[in-house]
Amino acid sequence: MMNNFFDFTGKVVLVTGASSGIGRATAELFGSLGAAVALTYHKNRAGADAAVAAIAETGNRAIAVRTDVTEDGAIARMIGEVEAAFGPVDILVNNAGSLVERLRTLELTEARWNEVMNLNATSAFFAAQAVIPKMLEKGGGVIVNVTSIAARNGGALGSIHYSSAKAAMLTMTKGLAKEFAGRGIRVNAVSPGVIDTPYHETFTTAEVMQNLRSAIPMGREGRPSEVAGVIAFLASDAASYLCGETIEINGGLLMD
Repeated sequence: MMNNFFDFTGKVVLVTGASSGIGRATAELFGSLGAAVALTYHKNRAGADAAVAAIAETGNRAIAVRTDVTEDGAIARMIGEVEAAFGPVDILVNNAGSLVERLRTLELTEARWNEVMNLNATSAFFAAQAVIPKMLEKGGGVIVNVTSIAARNGGALGSIHYSSAKAAMLTMTKGLAKEFAGRGIRVNAVSPGVIDTPYHETFTTAEVMQNLRSAIPMGREGRPSEVAGVIAFLASDAASYLCGETIEINGGLLMD
């Protein structure tokens, strides 16, 4: 009999930045696959509540935790709430992040640089640091970091702070994987290309989007569910020998 690699019954999954886009699709997918899901949001409570409701409809448990991952002490409070509701985290998906605003090099302030670095990379590291001790106690766990094609190509003009933060996540993935692979914790990443999310509604003009589509061999942007599926794969036992990898999900826009 074949194993059902995608049965997450009994697993506790934490997805940060999950009120829309890739994060929401990922949270809802894990919920549909049997996991107890904690999802965080910053401002979009309606989106977070909708995701919780969608998971509840599948008969599984979910909670939404309001978190500003850049605030001092926020990560510890977030993990505390999740553990109080469901127990220790088995699978962490570090998805919270944003470009915040497009700024070219000579416009970029130290404060904005630090904000974007903290939001994307620093928060991911400390979320991982917060869940790893309990993962070690349980004998294993999974961390999936959501980086970006911008980490590989430098991003579009005005995004050097964002692309640098995402590149830090890519390197962090390898460092964490090396340190904890021998102790049962697998750390990998996904690197989405052009995905149909609120990110592009906010930061990308229609003209630029059309140019991007024409450069993608598959001829279209990706769907959040297509990224969520790869995240679930990385979290599953189907990926039991994958460690320190970053999977590019971009319709062929960037090929290794």
